[in-house]
Amino acid sequence: MSGPVKIRFVSRNTYKLAEAQKILAPLGIEVSPVLYTIEELQTNATEMLVKDKALKAFRHLGEPLFVEHTGLYLDQLNGLPGGLTQIFWDQLKEDRFSELFGSPGLNDVTAKTVIGYVDGKQFWFFEGAVRGTISSSPRGPRGFQWDCVFIPNGYSETFAELGDKKNEISMRKIALDKFASHLEGVKA
Repeated sequence: MSGPVKIRFVSRNTYKLAEAQKILAPLGIEVSPVLYTIEELQTNATEMLVKDKALKAFRHLGEPLFVEHTGLYLDQLNGLPGGLTQIFWDQLKEDRFSELFGSPGLNDVTAKTVIGYVDGKQFWFFEGAVRGTISSSPRGPRGFQWDCVFIPNGYSETFAELGDKKNEISMRKIALDKFASHLEGVKA
């Protein structure tokens, strides 16, 4: 890219904002955080949730922006909690989540990020997914929701234990790379 692209990311989650900035900065994309609270749909239909959130944010700001939703899709629950991950997490927290879903053979999960981008004329989705398991107990820093219980396939550490290495392999990285490719194509 020639010159930085600036894009607004609407989220109140400082961890998500920091990761997006770290992942996109080397690609020449400057993320401008917008700390705005959006009343989210309570649905397991993740794309519907993301589109609704993006359109609400666009009505508020009136300029191109992106939003995202990241959730856990547990095999043993046929993909739940998905779009409802935050509700599950807020009720269960780390220890109970691991206790319920961290048993070998029952702990397979997909972590998925869905980005919604609206430029005022069109809407796009960009998705990234990583398969993994839920650990039998939380490990690593507990600050960023379920990072302390998600172990990506091919690793023995949770996302929380991996630290910045997470940004090289995560579902958010995959989705943001697709988004950055789209922005590159638009700019060209």
